[in-house]
Amino acid sequence: MLSNNVANQMSGSKIVNKSTTHVFLFLEIFLREGGVQSYVKDIFGAYLQLDEVYQADVFILRDSPDCQNPFASEKLQFHYFQNNSLTIGRVKLILSLLWFLWQKKPEHVFCGHVKLAVLTKTLCQLLRIPYTVLIYGKEVWEPLQNQEREALASAAMIWVNSTYTRDRTFAANHLDLNKAQMIPCSIDGNKFTPGPKLPELVDKYGLNNAKVLVTVARLWAGDIYKGVDVTIRALPQILEVFPEVKYLVIGRGDDQPRLAQLAKDLGVSDHVIFAGFVPTEALIFHYRLADAYIMPSQEGFGIVYLEAMACGIPVLSGDDDGSVDPLQNGKLGWRVPHRDAEAVAAACIEILQGNDQRCDGQWLREQALAAFGIENFPQRLQQLLLCSSDLTNN
Repeated sequence: MLSNNVANQMSGSKIVNKSTTHVFLFLEIFLREGGVQSYVKDIFGAYLQLDEVYQADVFILRDSPDCQNPFASEKLQFHYFQNNSLTIGRVKLILSLLWFLWQKKPEHVFCGHVKLAVLTKTLCQLLRIPYTVLIYGKEVWEPLQNQEREALASAAMIWVNSTYTRDRTFAANHLDLNKAQMIPCSIDGNKFTPGPKLPELVDKYGLNNAKVLVTVARLWAGDIYKGVDVTIRALPQILEVFPEVKYLVIGRGDDQPRLAQLAKDLGVSDHVIFAGFVPTEALIFHYRLADAYIMPSQEGFGIVYLEAMACGIPVLSGDDDGSVDPLQNGKLGWRVPHRDAEAVAAACIEILQGNDQRCDGQWLREQALAAFGIENFPQRLQQLLLCSSDLTNN
């Protein structure tokens, strides 16, 4: 809850009377695609829409100046520390950040990953600068190491993208719930829209006259929680009811050979298509191929569910993760035990039969945008920045 001082500031015609400086610190943003990276980009986009007095410097450990960065401006200045030696890159980051904080004395530091929280705590406490830590999902659900837990406990605020991550993380690490501030993921309804299946993509993937299940996920061996293997295991049961089903898997990674072999072993290879990496600008057209978006996963939030729903596509998620927020506890989609292939199959059959309100694409889109439309994101970010300013001034 925002203090009276913050509320009074928001009611005025000007937020503050002088330049407000911030520092953001991240592991990576532009090096690869992902839900966290998309979320951070939404934060940057919203930051650029705020009052002109806001200015920030962004320090990124693993990105390089060669990356495509549409947010670089006078208002958001970026510092990159990618190096063939991670140790050298980290040392350069630490020294540059320490020098910058000592010289500039920013109002607040925002640490974008728990792996950077100990460093942030050390430097900020040394220079008496308040800091906030951003948390997302699985990396903080279990008890953390003592130093990381203390870094979270010492933070002025902890920004969280889902109620599930907040509740599980704070319970596991005995944190003060009063420090939690919610800033959920959002969706751009002008970017993700319903539309017909493009014939050229239907032909490319062999989807003519098919009922299409789609998953968008990294196929890394360390990310089997995404549930692609579970969906493949569910296919034989689904095919008994819908023999024309095809499963389009969008993403790349070192786990693809195992998944392809699993499909072969189950006799469903002809029904599984690995599309590989699809760039963001083409993703919308791939969502539109789907009759259902299926990802029985364990997500910190699951922005892909919002993307699919904004395209009018019914969705299936796991039932023990941050997807409880985008799916509104099952109101907007099917939530099933994330490693239960039979439950996934039963839910997929229900979705493809299309008799549930959650299959109404127009209604689904309206509900998703009403709750998570990106037009509300800048206001929420501004509220949290004002809250951080209030903590600094007091």
